[in-house]
Amino acid sequence: MISTKHLLLSIFLMSLFTAVIKRSSQGNLLNPIARPAISRAMHIQSIPMWEGTGNNYAYLVTDDKSKEAVIIDPANPPEVLPILKDKTDSGAIKLSKIINTHHHHDHAGGNSEILKHFKLPIIGGKDCDKVTMTPDHKSTFNVGEGIKVTALHTPCHTQDSICYFFEDGADKAVFTGDTLFIGGCGRFFEGNATEMHKALNETLASLPDDTRVYPGHEYTKGNVRFAKKVLNNDAIRKLDEYSQANKETQGKFTIGDEKQHNVFMRVNDSNIQQLVGHDKPVDVMKTLREMKDRS
Repeated sequence: MISTKHLLLSIFLMSLFTAVIKRSSQGNLLNPIARPAISRAMHIQSIPMWEGTGNNYAYLVTDDKSKEAVIIDPANPPEVLPILKDKTDSGAIKLSKIINTHHHHDHAGGNSEILKHFKLPIIGGKDCDKVTMTPDHKSTFNVGEGIKVTALHTPCHTQDSICYFFEDGADKAVFTGDTLFIGGCGRFFEGNATEMHKALNETLASLPDDTRVYPGHEYTKGNVRFAKKVLNNDAIRKLDEYSQANKETQGKFTIGDEKQHNVFMRVNDSNIQQLVGHDKPVDVMKTLREMKDRS
């Protein structure tokens, strides 16, 4: 038989246990478990063109929330149009613009044919075929609800060269046409070393280091072969290993990476200066490009 003393002790312990449970439940309601925020980033699809010859890239960039999309440098319609038609017909994207990085045929030469199928404005340099609007340097426009695009004028390869810096929250990408390649840069067809130095080492180098680089061509293996003749560092060796193991390198490296393995963005490197016999950055740029052209 339970004594009065034991009964009172049991009642006290039960009351205490109930109070603890109640307080704990209230605490959880006031301080719910934190859940990670769902991040949304732009979707970038690379479209290889003329593989084995020009090794060009077009890029389809989509705002994942609104499905608004732009196509960058759709130079070879037979390879680009089937993808655009499939995605627009299925409702996966709402194509709104054509963007050109410069006027060369292997970047803007597909505009007329694309316009036969999609009636779109064309954003690009003043000499691009059928161009609708040429944005001012550092002017901005939007793609959908989440993507901000900044136009960066980078004359040299052509005088109408424009790179496009895309931002979607923390996600950043730059589409560089023939100005900046992974591990290299474009020829100075319409410009000079002063312009390319400014384009690479002032304009593009000022972008956040975690900005992914999407060039107009897959030239990495050739760029690495030249870089190894100029500079021997860990970054170039790692780029060499990656390019040998992977067919495509676009979007896999950042502006920060380019500052380490791209000799055209290391014109202040004393080892390179000693090799080329110049210490002024523009002279180093000029000599490096001449060496690359002969290689």
